[in-house]
Amino acid sequence: MPRVLVIIPAYNEQETIGAVLHSLKAHAPGYDVLVVDDGSRDNTAAVVRSAGVELIRLPLNLGIGGAMQTGFKYAWRAGYDVAVQCDADGQHPVENISMLVERLAESGADMVIGSRYVSSTEYTPSFYRRVGKSILSRIVDFFIGGGITDTTSGFRAINRRALDVLARHYPEDYPEAEVLVILHRSGLTAIEVPVQMHARQGGESSIRWPQAVYYMAKVVLAIFIDMFRKFMRTPGEE
Repeated sequence: MPRVLVIIPAYNEQETIGAVLHSLKAHAPGYDVLVVDDGSRDNTAAVVRSAGVELIRLPLNLGIGGAMQTGFKYAWRAGYDVAVQCDADGQHPVENISMLVERLAESGADMVIGSRYVSSTEYTPSFYRRVGKSILSRIVDFFIGGGITDTTSGFRAINRRALDVLARHYPEDYPEAEVLVILHRSGLTAIEVPVQMHARQGGESSIRWPQAVYYMAKVVLAIFIDMFRKFMRTPGEE
């Protein structure tokens, strides 16, 4: 059996993270869990400690990119075979984590994405998310092909080959689409499996329409730059 680490980036998620951790114990009892508290100002860390889960507290808010790279570095150095990204707000179906891990092993792919769009589900995105998803999917398809429909899904499992790359090279902001280009440039592959996402169980999304416009512009520019970068390990690099 592979050693699996579920990484949960969390920023001010005291309302929801307790239920997510409880659900993980029920649905993924054989997997280790790491919460990366991304400089929360509420009681997120206290809730995690009370659940007896491994916790890394960042001294300030680095954003999703910094939090996830912290988790990937931890997983790489601790020798895990698989790392799974799972949100702290209850939207990701933790009951499907074992399915992502199994599909990763069976398919030979380096990343498996839990997709909201690869088949018919009850998930209904906002107008801005629909537009953003459509634009990013077309851009990613143009550069790497492969037909990934849910380029912004953060519900993902990666193997150790992908972990080696992403522990060293991970985008700072809104990283999901850009990561697909980084993996492609590293000679790695990604596939999708359908999942039914849940509604946010508490708190509010930090993305509003001005941030969405900034998000799109920054990601598109970063993808163009990534197509000319090399992501192979250099001698002596951890």
